[in-house]
Amino acid sequence: MGNASDSIRNIALVGHQGNGKTSLAEAMLFRAGVVTRPGRVENGNTVLDTQPEEHDRTQSLTLGLASFEWADCRINLLDAPGYADFVGDAMTALHVADVAVFVVDGVSGLQVNDELLWQAAAERSIPRIVFINKMDKERASFDQTLAGLRDHFGAGVEPLDLPVGEASEFTGVADLLSEHVILYDTGSATTSDELPADIADREHEQHEHLVEDVVEIEDDLLARYLDGDAISVPELEHALRRGFSGGSLWPVLCGSATEAIAIDRLLDFLCHIAPAPSEVPGVEVRNGNGSDSLTCDPSGDPLAFVFKTQTDEYVGQVALMKVLSGTLHADDVLVDQRTGTKERLHNLLRVLGSKHTPIDTAVAGDIVGAIKLTDVTTGDTLAPIGSSLTVTPVEHKRPVYGIAVAADSAGDEDKLSTALAELVGDDPTLEVVRDSETHQTVLRGAGDVHVQVALTRLQRRYGITVRTEPVKIAYRETLLAPVETEGRHKKQSGGHGQFGVATVRFEPLPRNGGYEFVDATRGGVIPKSLIPAVGKGVAESMERGGRHGFPLVDLRATVLDGKHHSVDSDDFSFRMAGALALRAAIDKVGTLILEPVDRVEVTVPSSLQGDVMADLGRRRGQIEGTEPAGDGEVTVIASVPTSEVVDYPVALRSMTHGRGRLALSFERYQERPDPR
Repeated sequence: MGNASDSIRNIALVGHQGNGKTSLAEAMLFRAGVVTRPGRVENGNTVLDTQPEEHDRTQSLTLGLASFEWADCRINLLDAPGYADFVGDAMTALHVADVAVFVVDGVSGLQVNDELLWQAAAERSIPRIVFINKMDKERASFDQTLAGLRDHFGAGVEPLDLPVGEASEFTGVADLLSEHVILYDTGSATTSDELPADIADREHEQHEHLVEDVVEIEDDLLARYLDGDAISVPELEHALRRGFSGGSLWPVLCGSATEAIAIDRLLDFLCHIAPAPSEVPGVEVRNGNGSDSLTCDPSGDPLAFVFKTQTDEYVGQVALMKVLSGTLHADDVLVDQRTGTKERLHNLLRVLGSKHTPIDTAVAGDIVGAIKLTDVTTGDTLAPIGSSLTVTPVEHKRPVYGIAVAADSAGDEDKLSTALAELVGDDPTLEVVRDSETHQTVLRGAGDVHVQVALTRLQRRYGITVRTEPVKIAYRETLLAPVETEGRHKKQSGGHGQFGVATVRFEPLPRNGGYEFVDATRGGVIPKSLIPAVGKGVAESMERGGRHGFPLVDLRATVLDGKHHSVDSDDFSFRMAGALALRAAIDKVGTLILEPVDRVEVTVPSSLQGDVMADLGRRRGQIEGTEPAGDGEVTVIASVPTSEVVDYPVALRSMTHGRGRLALSFERYQERPDPR
């Protein structure tokens, strides 16, 4: 191979929850000799499910990394969670990897997150391979699963295998390129050119179809094939590699992760057919106000992208990074482009789940870990001193499900703030907001499971028990009508007293009108130096709330007249006068409650459009319109009161069986209808 980068393969395992991605990773490690016995997800002893929360739920909840060798390749395997709430880590894996292996359940067939992640991979133009798993299970069907793949993803889906046997009789695969059969009757692979009689005819037919499709990738092969020349297997593999890397062909293999059948074949394919980091398009980087494409060159200037940080109970924070250019050495000093801080790479690590092995160097294209960094977080770029290059972080959708949290004991309040910040540092798809109006600390995630896992991790890792409550709605009030009132503050207690009188006209403003204060006094009835105090008093009273306790907004206060005393009048007296004038206005004309309204964008298959629109209508939503979203989907756009969408992320998932995608953003305030 040309350089050290050419021997690296960065592979993302993605797919729907329960398809067997972590089991496949375990089988790969077993076949590669990294583990002597494959672990099982249900037993909590796999290499990549390292968190107690993953053991409790028997599912992957965070991105795992396993680096190991196979043949002459270094494989960096990124095992992404498949549950919808943790799709952010799957998107990160697709951002970092050079090849995506879609693990599809051979029993259930194609599922919703398989489709959504395929679309995300297609947008990034990442080469994709499908591994149909669980071929040893009852009711597994290679043909039905393959048909579903072709229906959804097109004619580029190309099987390279045929299964030998079904369910408990599944013993191996027939290679459609070489027309060899690989059997695992004894636990290890044995290869033969004698095809089982029951699949021989079908195999020959499928081989011819495959050859016809592959030779079309290269014009010279097609011409020779049409002339009747025999095309060799190496020539077919070369064309296959070109079609796969170019995104015109998506190979399909099959096997069983739990029985480690055909796993070595998948590994061979990844090493010999999948592209190296040096063979994929360069990474787009920002350079000042412009952008450049950075190629994977071990001899270039060092540049690394931190795509994930994880907190390890023994070594602290581990920064997982992809080396985009150059060669990193232990003790190199780079600059974090976000903070400007110099970071010394005290320890470069080869990562295998929770196990870390020190290494001296890492070349462009490699994925490694680093510890003992000062202030590095997910999305940071580490560059040479003086460099202006930065990598655009992964863009995650704003979290849509929230819950208010508070420390169970007063002594934990400061610890809670720090702990939440560290959780967000490890998982940027979480968000923590301190609401100044409701005085709540709100933890937001992609869904209820995401938030609950974060709270469980909070208690385990930091020993903090929290109380939770629903998120309060930030209602507001405004005056119902214009009104003129007098605020009189008079207090005498010996010596200097307090005296201030202000006559104020209050007028409601249009929505989002803010607060206006106008001085319309004449003749010095209130000294010019004290008039601002009236406005300040009104503003302070607005913040304290109206008749229902919500802040007042959209108000103009015009001071018309007043009285002062040469000795007893001061700033405080007229602040009180302004506040009292507003309280009198509220008592006189009353207030109107305003409720926040969100812009809601729901993307669903067009067949579910009617259900979504009807449900939004029941939530007092106003449908603003619809837009085609491609691939048979439509985006419904609506304005819906915030109080009606607090639980909507969970309801939408149930209603659409996980096919609905939701975006929420604050839009405006509007009058809340009388609950009567």
